[in-house]
Amino acid sequence: MLDLHRLRLLRELHHRGTLAAVAQALSYSPSAISQQLAQLEAEAGVTLLERVGRGVRLTPQAEILVHHTEALLERLERAEADLAASLTEISGTLRLASFQTATQALIPHTATLLAERHPALRLEVREADPEVSLPALTARDYDLVISEEYPGLPEPRQRGLQLLPLGRDPMRLAVPAGWPAHRLADLADAPWVLEPPGTPPRLWADSVCRTAGFEPDVRFETADPLLHVRLVETGHAAALLPDLAWAATRPPHRLLPLPGHPARKLFTAVRQGAEHHPAVTAVRTALAEALAALHAEGGERRG
Repeated sequence: MLDLHRLRLLRELHHRGTLAAVAQALSYSPSAISQQLAQLEAEAGVTLLERVGRGVRLTPQAEILVHHTEALLERLERAEADLAASLTEISGTLRLASFQTATQALIPHTATLLAERHPALRLEVREADPEVSLPALTARDYDLVISEEYPGLPEPRQRGLQLLPLGRDPMRLAVPAGWPAHRLADLADAPWVLEPPGTPPRLWADSVCRTAGFEPDVRFETADPLLHVRLVETGHAAALLPDLAWAATRPPHRLLPLPGHPARKLFTAVRQGAEHHPAVTAVRTALAEALAALHAEGGERRG
């Protein structure tokens, strides 16, 4: 009989890549992980790991076991969801990962709603970009992830995850007060602040500027949207920013629409089998309400 705990270790190795990473994530020693996987090989009667340099890789037989383990764990997720749904109170801990602007804009309101409605539910929030948080969700480091998708740049869909649209986040042109600019093309020679090269926001921003007929003069590169905001407010650079960036401050006097009124898509992701868990449903509902309230407030401020 194959041991489910050892099968989960094999699955962790598949997702995390190295014995050291599995050991760190699960608070084991690498030697303990190796011993458990050696026992699994004995149970299975086949070779599961092959040496490659100083590391290991899974054999085709190990990949077969990982595939079946994923199905078993999805079934367990459904069992946990059904068990939680049978109770009258939503409790336990939900681990959520979110990128910076969504964390700052949505989490305070979401936490307030959850504290009022479900005081026995513990919400733990960590800040992480989607390229980190989505694989970590698959590896069971988180229970729920808020992610994003920029116009024309669809993200790869990872197997084993269930995605639910959260809403749209309009993108706008932020221009310092006093600059004589009324449209994107007027900023062909202006200084810009953009995300680092290769990131989805930067790829999208470069495409928008090129469509307008120019290459942006990037004076500042940072992944911190708050610095983007401050550089616009202090008159040093133009920026392309989502509405969520202005959640903690008033937008500048020169917040201009972009051609086609683009918006990034926001969505939440969970492992398949967990989408009906009451805690997941409660947090998703609170997030949607927080976003709706923010859009309503933002519309009033811009009005």
